[in-house]
Amino acid sequence: MTVKLAVVMDPIQSINFKKDTTLAMLNAAQKKGWQLFYIEQDGLYLEDGKAMAIMQDLSVEMNPQSFFTLGPESRQSLAEVDVILMRKDPPFNREFIYSTYILEQAEREGVLVVNKPQALRDFNEKVSATLFPQCCTPVLVSRKKELLQDFYKAQKDVIFKPLDGMGGTGIFRIKPGDPNISVIIETLTEYGTRQIMAQTFIPEITSGDKRILMIDGKSVGYALARLPAANETRGNLAAGGTAKGVELSDRDRWICEQVGPTLKENGLLFVGLDVIGDYLTEVNVTSPTCIRELDEIFNLDIAGDLMNCIEQKLQELRD
Repeated sequence: MTVKLAVVMDPIQSINFKKDTTLAMLNAAQKKGWQLFYIEQDGLYLEDGKAMAIMQDLSVEMNPQSFFTLGPESRQSLAEVDVILMRKDPPFNREFIYSTYILEQAEREGVLVVNKPQALRDFNEKVSATLFPQCCTPVLVSRKKELLQDFYKAQKDVIFKPLDGMGGTGIFRIKPGDPNISVIIETLTEYGTRQIMAQTFIPEITSGDKRILMIDGKSVGYALARLPAANETRGNLAAGGTAKGVELSDRDRWICEQVGPTLKENGLLFVGLDVIGDYLTEVNVTSPTCIRELDEIFNLDIAGDLMNCIEQKLQELRD
C-alpha cells in the first residue's frame, strides 16, 4: 500500500534524538516505503472550509549527527495525505484545541488522524483516568479550597497536580501536618479559578511510575517503570527519574482490559497509561513517549506495530 503520512510536531531540530518517540514512528513509516511530510503547529490552517497546511517533504535516518532532511515548504491540502500523526506536545491550550478543529476537517475530508481529534479534546490526560474508578485510588477534581482541604484531611497523604501539566510539572505531595496546604491550593488553583486534581499518595511510587503503551486498545505487554530520583515523589524522566523495563503484572493487564475498549471505541490508537502500584493515574493521549526505551530493553518494534495498525485502518477506510 502506498501511503502518504504527515506529522504535526514540535520543531524537529529540537527533539532528543536518543529518546524521541515521534522519530521512531517516522522511521518505522519510512521503512514501509511511506512518503513523509513535516508540519509544525502554526502551519495548520483553514481556507474556504478546507483543511490546509504548510508542509515539507521529510526523510529521517537513525543517525544522531544528521537524523532528518527537509524539503522546501509548500502549501497543500491535508486531504492529499492519507494519515496524519498529531504529535504536538502539550500544553493543551487554546491553540492545541484550534489545531484539532483543523485536523477534524481533514478527517471529514477522508484523512485518518492519529489520535482522533475529538478524542484529543475529550480525553484530558488527568481527568480521563476517572472514567475508570474501579482502577483508581481515591481522587477529586475541584477548584474549591474547602473540598480540597477536606480530601486532604480524609486521605492524610495526597498528591495535588494541575490538569494540564506534563513531565511532572506542578505536582505537589502534601504529607500529614504540612503547614503549606493552603498556599499550595491557592497556587495551583490560582485562588479558586482553575480546577486541579487531588489523588491519594501511592507509596509504591518507589517501585516506579509505570508507563504502559497501548495500540488500538491492546497493551504492548511490557512497561517502563520510571523510578523517582532521591528525595523526589515524581517518577517522570523529565523530572530526573530513571527507567527500567518490567513485565506487566496481572493487575496491570486487568487495568488494560478495563481501559482498552474505551480507547478503541474513541479512535485513540496510541495511548500511554500511567500506573503506580495497583492504580491507574493518567491516560496520556496527546504525544505518549517511551517507545525507544521499551524497544531497546525488550527488543520490540512498537512503532512498526503501530504503523501496521494504521495500515489496517487505512485499508478499512478504503474498503
